[in-house]
Amino acid sequence: MSGTLYLVATPIGNLEDFTFRAVRILGEVQLIAAEDTRRTAKLLRHYDITTKSTSLHEHNERPKAPGLVRRLLAGDSIALLSDAGTPVISDPGLILVRQSLDAGVSVMALPGPSAVIAALISSGAPTNSFTFVGFPPRRSNDRKRWCEALASEPRTLVFFESPHRLVTTLTMMREFLGNRMVAVCRELSKLHEELVIRPISELVEMSVAPRGEYTCVVWPAEGVDLPTQRPPEGAVLLKELTQLTNSGASRRTAVKEMGRKYGLTTRQMYTAVVRAKEIG
Repeated sequence: MSGTLYLVATPIGNLEDFTFRAVRILGEVQLIAAEDTRRTAKLLRHYDITTKSTSLHEHNERPKAPGLVRRLLAGDSIALLSDAGTPVISDPGLILVRQSLDAGVSVMALPGPSAVIAALISSGAPTNSFTFVGFPPRRSNDRKRWCEALASEPRTLVFFESPHRLVTTLTMMREFLGNRMVAVCRELSKLHEELVIRPISELVEMSVAPRGEYTCVVWPAEGVDLPTQRPPEGAVLLKELTQLTNSGASRRTAVKEMGRKYGLTTRQMYTAVVRAKEIG
């Protein structure tokens, strides 16, 4: 009889956020597959768990997964852990889960801490429907396409970002999604937990702590108090743009200002200007 692959959620900061069931399972399985065995060792010591662990991360999961599946088929049970929170969510483990399922191995998830859910429910954003989009792409052009694709997403958005890219990502999101309300969460469940809820325009002016991953929750467009005035068309719109540029604003600044006035993103406002030129 094959064993079971347990997907065990671990604390995202506070070691007290661990379930009795998780402690029991980690003590009963034959092996713990951990994203970082050094970080997992601290958790295991805290709960006096002596089960052997092995590393399973993004660089070794593909070659290592078949061997773990063989152990599962032979009767061993294995617990999969990420560094913090729920495994497989923007973390290694999907390959192992799929191969285990394909082999007919029982896969069982143990609910527990999740930075995504913790940030979402404390943000004040609509929670009836949301989408988690992981980490934005690192390359600028890829990130632009990522933002552009999300511009029409009607649900609350949740994503992760590193501290040194946070301001750049928020600035780009403002251009494509508009000046949405965003909750920026850091050090969730820890002593110095931070939760800042502001429009993007205010967040980009704030100082960003250089350490710790950020979880961000973006309000849907309908949750923002956007102007209802529709932009004029044709010569009237172009005249307004000319007036702004004649007063000293650059073309880009003028388009941004008009976008804020009419509740449009900078990209949408540019499109309206191009259309106005075509009309004449």
